Amino acid sequence: MAENYTGMAIGVFELDSECICFVALDAAAKAAAVKIQAVERNRLGAGACVKMRGTVSDVKAAMEAALETARPLAKIISHTVIAAPSEDTETAIAMTIGK
Repeated sequence: MAENYTGMAIGVFELDSECICFVALDAAAKAAAVKIQAVERNRLGAGACVKMRGTVSDVKAAMEAALETARPLAKIISHTVIAAPSEDTETAIAMTIGK
């Protein structure tokens, strides 16, 4: 992941279905100008975690669309928006990509 996401908000959501994560991230990407940074499969289950980046308003709009789409189809495990990730948070996020 060579792309630079410095200064961008991050939205993270986790569902109990990897398949529905793709449906939800598609809705998110169509709803707002966000970049999908990663989709990470859960090691102990069938679910996955999606990380998306953009402006705070775009990430919030995309998150709303993703969760609205996912809600009737899968269990939402967790979700959050971090408006201004710290340098340490960025490092930790980068460490999880591709693991």
